[in-house]
Amino acid sequence: QVQLVESGGGLVQAGGSRRLSCAAAGRTFSLYYMGWFRQAPGKEREFVSTINRNGLNTYYADSVKGRFAITRDNSKNTAYLQMNSLKPEDTAVYYCAAALSYSSDPRDYDYWGQGTQVTVSS
Repeated sequence: QVQLVESGGGLVQAGGSRRLSCAAAGRTFSLYYMGWFRQAPGKEREFVSTINRNGLNTYYADSVKGRFAITRDNSKNTAYLQMNSLKPEDTAVYYCAAALSYSSDPRDYDYWGQGTQVTVSS
């Protein structure tokens, strides 16, 4: 069992930056691949980024590539999503999730946080 808690959301102006954190409870954090997803009102949940167990491999959706960076600190049981050059279309609830495989499919993720709202104003 892994419990995930996101933080760091809020209101930011277009062009600004924000860092999201995902704190995991439990001693097995390093066994999981971590992912970030987002869901805007009226839209389906979409993949943002994922990182492998040791943090050396990452993968991004085309919409955020070059602007967002996913990292993790296994000593702190925490994953991060650094978001730069934010756009109004990045407005969504952001979720972190844990999986036992490297995947961009939300169905492969076993544990989810409650989400944190990010609103980008134009």
